[in-house]
Amino acid sequence: MARVPGRGALVGHDKPRAGRSVWPTMTGAARAPMLGVVTDQGIAAGPAAHCLAAAASAARRAAAASGVRIRALTELPDLERIYRLYERIWRPDPGNPPITTEFMRALAHSGNYVAGAYVGSDLVGACIGFFASPPGQALHSHVAGVDARMRGRNVGFALKAHQRAWALDRGLTVITWTFDPLVRRNAYFNLAKLAARPHSYLPDFYGQMNDGINGNGDSDRLLVQWRLADPAVERACDGQPPGLDAGPLRAADGAVALDADSHGLPVTAAPGAATLLVRIPPDIEALRAESAAQARAWRSAVRQVLGGLMADGGQVIGFDRAGWYVVSRGPVPAATGA
Repeated sequence: MARVPGRGALVGHDKPRAGRSVWPTMTGAARAPMLGVVTDQGIAAGPAAHCLAAAASAARRAAAASGVRIRALTELPDLERIYRLYERIWRPDPGNPPITTEFMRALAHSGNYVAGAYVGSDLVGACIGFFASPPGQALHSHVAGVDARMRGRNVGFALKAHQRAWALDRGLTVITWTFDPLVRRNAYFNLAKLAARPHSYLPDFYGQMNDGINGNGDSDRLLVQWRLADPAVERACDGQPPGLDAGPLRAADGAVALDADSHGLPVTAAPGAATLLVRIPPDIEALRAESAAQARAWRSAVRQVLGGLMADGGQVIGFDRAGWYVVSRGPVPAATGA
């Protein structure tokens, strides 16, 4: 399993009761004022009541489609279950777990986002985030993971839809998180399925992590922003993600900035096109196990090319499922929905 937020994993909801917040109320001073309250007549008037209502509805549909219930978790036994779930997913060095039970307890108690996805009584996924800068506007989603047995059930999508509605209910406008730019399925999930947009490239952000997914190499990350009321994000959460086909761009002469040769090694170019393609390998986790040197070569190449383009002002406008980042060095095309 891979990480969507934070340490880098991929990755539903109980029916709200009349007169209660759309999502379970969290204790602590960090909780921001709600935008709307569910009543028998619907969500009360608020500055973003319509957006919140749509987000809550999308989250319930996503949960139902994946066959899970998602709820806020605060008690130690539930938080210990998250710890054990993450241990199975990442197989970490004993001295470097993705997150500790004690820290989750502190986050939940102070009003931050700690939620789990259940099938019956079985915890199959969890997501954890904390309030971030600018205050009252942002949540940083630190770590999320879904049991490998649930792969293909869209539990990660249901968790993110729940997190979006939870954040909107607290007056927030953006969620940020990081992910490993070499993990193809996470790039597709974050940029295509959720319509998040990369903000910056962060070389070796966490240092060596020494776990079963990240190995012991550099931990480069893309920091993404998920603007919760963006029409593209709303459509994505409603099951209509922005489509992006890199085929025509690939056919255009000089549009590929990073590709693979016949041996699977990275090959860089310096094209002059306004829109460029940056390839990543099909399965970096398997490659790390099979050829650490080749995995390091891809890390270096993606850092140089993708990181270099972003440092020079290039904007990642999407990701093609075939393994291509699409980077614009000019105005973002309207067709991307960005």
